[in-house]
Amino acid sequence: MLDQFKKFLIETNAIALAVAVVIGAAVSKLVTALVADIIMPLVSLILPGGAWREFSISLGQGHDPLKIGDVLGAGVDFVIIAFVVYTIVSRFVKVPPPK
Repeated sequence: MLDQFKKFLIETNAIALAVAVVIGAAVSKLVTALVADIIMPLVSLILPGGAWREFSISLGQGHDPLKIGDVLGAGVDFVIIAFVVYTIVSRFVKVPPPK
């Protein structure tokens, strides 16, 4: 059974996938820190009020507010992470040009 499990890991590239997930998580943490600690303080200098990640819209008493700032911050994080991953992958994988 142990030999079958090793064969499964090698043939299905499960080890490569696991390594990719770990590296992806590390890149995600790095980019999130970059966005939160460097890019967003610069953005908050331009925007009035400063702490825009805390921006929310109240729905009235007894309701949770809509945290618009969190969603926008997550969107910026995603775009930067996607760009970094694309840049890294495009260096290693040669994609044929579109026809």
